[in-house]
Amino acid sequence: MSSRSSAESAREIPEATIARLPVYLRALTGLTESGIATCSSEELATAAGVNSAKLRKDLSYLGSYGTRGVGYDVEYLTYQIAREIGVTQDWPVVIVGIGNLGHALANYSGFRSRGFRVVALLDADLERAGQEVAGIAVRPFDELEQIVADNAVAIGVIATPAAAAQSVADRMVASGITSILNFAPSVLTVPAGVDVRKVDLSIELQILAYHEQRKAAVDPGSVPQGAVGSSAAALSPEGVS
Repeated sequence: MSSRSSAESAREIPEATIARLPVYLRALTGLTESGIATCSSEELATAAGVNSAKLRKDLSYLGSYGTRGVGYDVEYLTYQIAREIGVTQDWPVVIVGIGNLGHALANYSGFRSRGFRVVALLDADLERAGQEVAGIAVRPFDELEQIVADNAVAIGVIATPAAAAQSVADRMVASGITSILNFAPSVLTVPAGVDVRKVDLSIELQILAYHEQRKAAVDPGSVPQGAVGSSAAALSPEGVS
């Protein structure tokens, strides 16, 4: 197996490929946990839920890590993808907004296993200060700047109500955070050089509702009575929060 050449390293990886690399990493982790040391592109593609041609194309941006007739060394490819997306190092993360969603995120065990360490939980509600969530004491939001400086935090997670999200993002950016994962149902405005990823569960559910409605058009009996009406209400402007 060969490592990446300087020419390959200089190539820009498409955003769509970048978005799939964590999926491949998760699939490879599953293969490792199953005791599988080598796999073909077809096996890895099946585990990742993509077609093998797309997977081979994506991995070609990283270099040539497969061996014809043998396939991929699972451990080696896992390391190469982890290195490419930057999770071979420990990334300190702060979570702002410790309501129900913030609690769930703080308790998510996948952060540490995937290279992320939650260093602080922050909330503007002073009554929450001192409460422990997942073994971490909630601290006042006003301590954000000091926490970012002390821990070299580059990644912030927003789990606040929509009305507070922009002001939280502004404080994050001013404190030096350059990447934000936004769970609030709002669009953030940030300066150039700051990356924002948005997770909106209601949008994902509405996309599923669309597909269910399409199925119903083919087989009306596949959707419960009243579902179409309730979906229409949910998708109307008044039903979107």
